[in-house]
Amino acid sequence: MSFQLPDRIDTRPIAILGAGTLGRRIALMMATRGAEVRLFDPNAEVREAGVAYAREQLPAVLETIPDGKAGTIVGFDDMAAALKGAWHVVEAVPEKLELKKSIFKQIDELSDPDAILASNSSSYPTSAFADSVKNPARLLSMHYLMPPRATPVELMSCGQTDPAVIDLIAKLMPSYGLTPYIVQRESMGFIYNRIWAAIKRESLNVVASGVASPQVVDAIFRQAMNTRVGPCSAMDAVGLDVVLSIEEHYAHEIPGLPEAPRELLRKMIAEGRLGVKTGKGFYDYPAQK
Repeated sequence: MSFQLPDRIDTRPIAILGAGTLGRRIALMMATRGAEVRLFDPNAEVREAGVAYAREQLPAVLETIPDGKAGTIVGFDDMAAALKGAWHVVEAVPEKLELKKSIFKQIDELSDPDAILASNSSSYPTSAFADSVKNPARLLSMHYLMPPRATPVELMSCGQTDPAVIDLIAKLMPSYGLTPYIVQRESMGFIYNRIWAAIKRESLNVVASGVASPQVVDAIFRQAMNTRVGPCSAMDAVGLDVVLSIEEHYAHEIPGLPEAPRELLRKMIAEGRLGVKTGKGFYDYPAQK
């Protein structure tokens, strides 16, 4: 199926659906070229916190982007209003397949016909909900890591994506301070997450089996790999509920994965230890604004 690439992309808004940990960070990066970025979330508290975060961080991020120009970041509680006129829509809702299918049906009905539609899902390829979109030629996976600190973006076809869509997005990403990496064939977990999944899962296994504490796991990893962040603190930043959702999906698709990592995550979540966003996970954190 053919697809007409969007025009006037410099002046049309960008819509981000979901103002959580990654949604607000995507909005931040998209607001570095002067256009309006619309951050939609039905939860007022999450939406307002997401907008506040992106606005607060924007000046510092602009300093790292040549020719960067501050855009406007606006919160929306109405999806239709958020999508109207947008040339690009990024879905960043929780890792629940039925939710994503439902969201993309709404996006398809409410968005402009030339809007490029993307999912930030870290474990579900867009082929899993391509049938929710009438013209899947405009649909692709765009997996962000943790900007502005980690700026890679993985681009993957839904199996029917117009190659011109991926070419355009890959060309544009550096101007937003992001580095595109094209996934050559469909891959659950893309590129980075397949590598990270093994590190994350075995770190959880080490802690769950009592071999070492989260602090020791992180310390030896940081020293050996010369990195600032260890696996446990990285999972805290993402959110242990998100980590568990991803692990449950991997376990469903790949039989035989160890159960102990998921049991540990379930126990921590039941205790309210979700990571940075609740003030405690593997570590304790100061109260969030």
